[in-house]
Amino acid sequence: MGFDQFKVTGGKVNLSGFKTEFDGGMSDSNLKKMREKLWREVAELQEKLYAENRQSILIVLQAMDAAGKDSTIGKLTRNLNAQGCHIHSFKKPSKRELSHDFLWRVHAAAPAAGEMTIFNRSHYEDVLVVKVHGWASEDAIERRYEHINNFESLLADRGTKVIKFMLNISQDYQLDRFKRRLDNPGKHWKFNPGDLDERKLWGGYMSAFETAIEKCSSTESPWYVVPAENRNFRDVMIASVLKEALTKMNPDYPAPEFDETLYTSESIS
Repeated sequence: MGFDQFKVTGGKVNLSGFKTEFDGGMSDSNLKKMREKLWREVAELQEKLYAENRQSILIVLQAMDAAGKDSTIGKLTRNLNAQGCHIHSFKKPSKRELSHDFLWRVHAAAPAAGEMTIFNRSHYEDVLVVKVHGWASEDAIERRYEHINNFESLLADRGTKVIKFMLNISQDYQLDRFKRRLDNPGKHWKFNPGDLDERKLWGGYMSAFETAIEKCSSTESPWYVVPAENRNFRDVMIASVLKEALTKMNPDYPAPEFDETLYTSESIS
């Protein structure tokens, strides 16, 4: 199954042309089987990445509220080596963070050699929510696109593969998810009345996403616009893209630092 139709490496972006609901022509049962197989394969590659301790990978997740970022992260990471996998959630910046440039807190969370890091929201918040609310000038926002591209190029030069996913949903789907949260007392903690105000700015957010994806996509650091309303397909797509990236990175276990001819399982006690 190919995902090139959802991949952006440059050019004009119109999100209305991307599906929010898609199953790839596969049944839920087949998608689940494929997902389980992919998760195992990704876990094997991530183990080699961690052991090799030379390259790293950064996964950026951006989306409107209720698109499923938390569930995506939970499912993707459940089979991974926790020592080599880190998750950073970027919320409203603190006063200290605001006293630095907007990339300061992000760069500090970038993966070290051997690590896989997932950003739940990211440096793109500073050209999305900040742009939509007018918290920075248009000139400042324009400069930030270039700063972001330079930052991601710096990571790539260090051996970090950057993959960016926008979990794409419709307004109707978002509203349904909000209603489900209110109908389930166990999900009330996830409901924020302020999210309803953000819904009113949907058009502005879609425009900001389109511009960010247009200006910050490349062959080395692509964006994927994931149809996220079918969660089984979402999981399959993200795991497939991640597996392909890791396979191309070709991590391997390092050579032992001892003379293998001197030791066997029978010779030690």
